[in-house]
Amino acid sequence: MNMATAVKVCLLEKYATFSGRASRPEYWWFALAYVIGAVIVSLLSIRFLYVIYTLALIVPAAAVGYRRLQDTGRNGWLIFIPIGLGLISLFLAPSAPVMQDGQVTQMPDMGGMGLLAAFSIVQLIVGLVFLWWLTRPSQPEGTQ
Repeated sequence: MNMATAVKVCLLEKYATFSGRASRPEYWWFALAYVIGAVIVSLLSIRFLYVIYTLALIVPAAAVGYRRLQDTGRNGWLIFIPIGLGLISLFLAPSAPVMQDGQVTQMPDMGGMGLLAAFSIVQLIVGLVFLWWLTRPSQPEGTQ
């Protein structure tokens, strides 16, 4: 399977299919295409376009992750743990410093920044565990 085939399968054939299995090439080619697209959209510096891109691809990205975990013999619903942690971190992120006349007038709350730092360590550990799981070979007796 190549990148074009993986993107076609994930976007056109199995956009919101949360059953079955996804092979390693299917998952990783789609993940690479997703990252390349995100970089290109972010380089355009149009925040609204980036939000639309992310919202349009969150369902197929979750679906292919779900199917990949199924293929490794794990429960596919586990893919929503890192997705949920990412969404929670959006709400924990402190506001940016307030600038007025070239001077910083208000800094973000340090307690919020400390909480975000601790939460980021948890996200890193969870991300590494999921990276390990998603790279494992297929299991013939996988959960479905």
